[in-house]
Amino acid sequence: MIGRLSGRIGMKGEGHVLLDVGGVGYIVHVSDRTLAALPPVGEAARLWTDLLVREDLLQLFGFPTLQEREWHRLLMTVQGIGARASMAILGTLGAEGLARAIALGDWTAVKAAPGVGPKLAQRVVMELKGRAPAMMALGLEEAPAAAALPPEPAGREDASAAGPAAPARAAATAEALSALVNLGYAQGEAAAAVARAAGEAEGADTAALIRLALRALAPSA
Repeated sequence: MIGRLSGRIGMKGEGHVLLDVGGVGYIVHVSDRTLAALPPVGEAARLWTDLLVREDLLQLFGFPTLQEREWHRLLMTVQGIGARASMAILGTLGAEGLARAIALGDWTAVKAAPGVGPKLAQRVVMELKGRAPAMMALGLEEAPAAAALPPEPAGREDASAAGPAAPARAAATAEALSALVNLGYAQGEAAAAVARAAGEAEGADTAALIRLALRALAPSA
């Protein structure tokens, strides 16, 4: 199983890149969002990968973060969701946007992905809603690992997460979720509140997310 690839981008095509790893070129299928965030041809990049194996086909799919790859694997467990639909959903929402949509039960956000109808979007939300808190918590594991990566040479960017901001945002979300659970809130309730807060304040740090989430959880007068 190929779990992650680090190399240089040899070429870019529609929905895929060729990643040169030690002289071997791997064709990796990616979402439009990931493709747009990757550095130019010749620059260094790193992608988490998932290998799709069929009798007549081997396809490698790439993701900027571990969290996004795990969402892809979860999406593929939903009846009616294949690799193409999963990549369309992640390309439209990203890992954080998908986590927010599922935690909030917002199937209309999932329906915005090309080729995903209302019934399929509702099924995704219903079947994966219980997994949202654990997936949001992946940010705590991923951010320290990203911080430990050696820096790329000047002028070159490692595309492991389209820059360090994505793991940092995921970590803030995970920390806020953990804090609310420690305060006694149920995981599903806490995840929905944090997701709502993250949607209201893009890029907010942990403390700000906790404040906003607590405000949302406070009983109305």
